[in-house]
Amino acid sequence: MGKVIAIANQKGGVGKTTTSINLSASLAEEKKKVLTIDMDPQGNTTSGLGLEKENIQVTIYNLLLGEVEPEECIIHTDYKNLDVIPSNVDLSGAEIELIGVDQKEFILKKHIESIRDKYDYILIDCPPSLNMLTVNAMTTADSILVPIQCEYYALEGLTQLLHTVNLVKARLNPSLEVEGVVFTMYDQRTKLSTQVVDNVKNNLKQNVFKTIIPRNVRLAEAPSFGMPINEYDPKSTGAESYRMLAGEIIKKNKKSAKKDK
Repeated sequence: MGKVIAIANQKGGVGKTTTSINLSASLAEEKKKVLTIDMDPQGNTTSGLGLEKENIQVTIYNLLLGEVEPEECIIHTDYKNLDVIPSNVDLSGAEIELIGVDQKEFILKKHIESIRDKYDYILIDCPPSLNMLTVNAMTTADSILVPIQCEYYALEGLTQLLHTVNLVKARLNPSLEVEGVVFTMYDQRTKLSTQVVDNVKNNLKQNVFKTIIPRNVRLAEAPSFGMPINEYDPKSTGAESYRMLAGEIIKKNKKSAKKDK
């Protein structure tokens, strides 16, 4: 059964979508069957993987409203082993349309359960806010991966997110865990980046990934070409970093699978 990881941070601009795109592609490169679910109405993960979001007729929005089955909105990308359930601006209306729907926090979970066996990993890119879309992602997920930008207020946003995770765990999804924290936009030339990393490690009881994603021009350019970094510039430091992160996640989940046996 596929592992479901929600990539979440209530703070915007922390590299959440960049991580969703490039971690998905790096896991697929490792011959893992991957489904990426774009739960952000901006649809940046969708376009970052080479899909024309404006021209897509069936999206996650239609799935949440019960108009289609999961298979009807899954798109096979140009990248081997990587599928997407796309998003576009229509999704911004979903929250209002779901008012009064019974068990609305579990709509995504119900649909994803039926296709979990087809994938090794299912990654969900959450919107940068705590709303019904994020709650649906968290009730569906086995774990949360938290990207943190190496900047002054990083710890503040992280504290809020962990509080939310604990609430969801207590009330809606008892098995939800924190997969880990990954530092993004790291600039080794600045003292601040190093201080933020040390500060979070010292204050956190969570798993912190060894891989740190650098601030990288090629990484920033890749989405505008609709390509993950391992296709756009396979030898860049950004590509290498996301491969390392994928490796860490695969290794970690092999260990936990052995423990479960």
